Amino acid sequence: MTFAYFDCFAGVAGDMVLGALLDAGGSVEALRSGLAGVPVDRFELEVTGAERGGVGGTHVRVRAERSHVIRNWAYLRGALGEADLPAPVRDRSLATFARLAEAEARVHRKPVEQVHFHEVGAVDAVVDIVGSALLLHELGVTELWASPVATGTGLVRGEHGMLPVPVPAVVELLQDVPVYSGGVAAELTTPTGAAILAAGAARFTDLPAMRVSAVGYGAGTRQHDELPN
Repeated sequence: MTFAYFDCFAGVAGDMVLGALLDAGGSVEALRSGLAGVPVDRFELEVTGAERGGVGGTHVRVRAERSHVIRNWAYLRGALGEADLPAPVRDRSLATFARLAEAEARVHRKPVEQVHFHEVGAVDAVVDIVGSALLLHELGVTELWASPVATGTGLVRGEHGMLPVPVPAVVELLQDVPVYSGGVAAELTTPTGAAILAAGAARFTDLPAMRVSAVGYGAGTRQHDELPN
């Protein structure tokens, strides 16, 4: 079988997942074609080579204008349900957003249906989540595992002001998952990245026995002195 192992030594974010899967052999054309079937606001997908801490990889950036559409769970569930996507891709995408909705509902103490996603409901998060599902499907990945997850530490500014790192939604999503700070005063793991793992990873463990057939590095946006991002 085709087995994927995510080594989250620098955390995990949606753009890093897309970059890693493209770097490991995923098709940019298949990604663009698949995303064309998703009913979201207009966006541009920018895929470039990048170097972080001396390691080359692929960086993905989603460029979109800020939308005033309120994206709650009911809206996103309907939009993804109507999207022109292969059934496994739609199911994985819906499962990932469902985990996000449940986490945000616990954080904000409100019913799941009333959750507004704020940052994670933006166009780039939809692209990251659906795009990662498309690429996993295109690469034929049948099972996904991950390492313990570095979260970062410190504070980060969010929609509601300053938040501790890891942010509350990440803490909710990664319950029962082995995590550690990584010693970096920055947000290494985002809610989008955490949701992709929470919904898709069958196990969190050190590198298992495997025969490596492809390697991909997904570059984050920031440069860190402590580790290659």
